[in-house]
Amino acid sequence: MSREKNQVISERVVCMNQLHAEKAEAMPNIRTIKRLKARISLLEKQEKEINTDMLKEVENSQEASQAIQYMSSIPGVGKATAIAILAETNGFELIRNKKQLTSYAGLDIREKQSGTSVKGKARISKKGNRNLRKTLHFPSMTAVKLNQEHRELYQRIVNKTGVKMKGLVAVQRKLLELTYILYKTKTFYEVNFEENRAKTQIDFHPIEANL
Repeated sequence: MSREKNQVISERVVCMNQLHAEKAEAMPNIRTIKRLKARISLLEKQEKEINTDMLKEVENSQEASQAIQYMSSIPGVGKATAIAILAETNGFELIRNKKQLTSYAGLDIREKQSGTSVKGKARISKKGNRNLRKTLHFPSMTAVKLNQEHRELYQRIVNKTGVKMKGLVAVQRKLLELTYILYKTKTFYEVNFEENRAKTQIDFHPIEANL
């Protein structure tokens, strides 16, 4: 269902872009606009239905329900996002640390090399679970708006690299790592979480390394 939801969202974005393009035409087709709006409305309805179905599945498990409460306490991470993360990682069953998690998601930094010495720009690998990356895209934008820590992280990366997407990727990694930590420690998110939990057994690594 989490993958079905990502597909619905992708289709909705395409329709919205088509609608915008049609409206910008010198002579927009009214019937085309009407059909696009109807399709967007249907896709929005289907997304809500999928979210409802996902929540119902979680309610069948007390353990899963509690885990979702912990993970969705992060600003920008709703219950549907938390459920999708659990689904795509199989409840973090094979994940042992944050580095492994970011690699699985394809959000780890890889440095392109030519020969033995020439280094290129550092980029995320994108070799991991693309559905997980899609799941984190919109929450990362929301987190930048809602949470000062994430907003400051985003701004630091953008100021350093001049690339907004790198800032969002850094926030996506941060959100993913936080959901993992909260799930493992069975705690709710709080302001200055990493400082207050510095002694936790879950390893912490600088989020901005190699960006």
